[in-house]
Amino acid sequence: KIKLLVLDEADEMLNRGFKEQMYDMYRHLPPDVQVVLISATLPPDLMDVANKFTTEPVRILVRRDELTLDGIRQFHVDVEKEEWKFDTLCDLYDTLTITQSVIFVNTRKKVDWLTKEMRSNNFTVSSMHGEMPQGDRESVMAEFREGKTRVLITTDIWARGIDVQQVSLVVNYDLPPKRESYLHRIGRGGRFGRKGVAITFVCEGDDIKQLKDLERFYRTSIDELPANVGDLM
Repeated sequence: KIKLLVLDEADEMLNRGFKEQMYDMYRHLPPDVQVVLISATLPPDLMDVANKFTTEPVRILVRRDELTLDGIRQFHVDVEKEEWKFDTLCDLYDTLTITQSVIFVNTRKKVDWLTKEMRSNNFTVSSMHGEMPQGDRESVMAEFREGKTRVLITTDIWARGIDVQQVSLVVNYDLPPKRESYLHRIGRGGRFGRKGVAITFVCEGDDIKQLKDLERFYRTSIDELPANVGDLM
């Protein structure tokens, strides 16, 4: 008899395509089953959905200003224009000495484009996105975990639940479409008590507004990248 159901990354498991599957599974469980929902982020619109899986729930919440992860230094670079991001990225990697890093973009198409551009500029990178076959994704992950590649370009498919100890730098080439994704992305660096740096590229206009929204929401400061960034790694 099943006595306990645990949903990790609950906001994703109760969202979109997974929600109906979770309902179907829950209907076949004993009525007295204990349900535990775990997530670093749980948007308000999903709280109502979560309540359908629980009876008289006890909520253990963490203040937003404690969510941004100890040991992760957060910075931004004002690149002004989208077309200037790539040169900024190359300058960044020419300047820094890193163990491993992850670069987040928002679309599969941009993963492929950025991978091609980085390789054409003599950077050794790997890439992964949700439309790749499962076997290919597992192969990329294995190589990255083993340190055979040091830079991984990916979408938010890599933002949750994947831990690689040597990742010290996370670059948001694109600002995430959801503010909850920002926390999950930067959390890929500085794992297991290590120090990490998160750098977000912003263009003029809406990007600046979105950056300010992230600072307000998480009650944190995302400062401009200092000239001595190499000393922070």
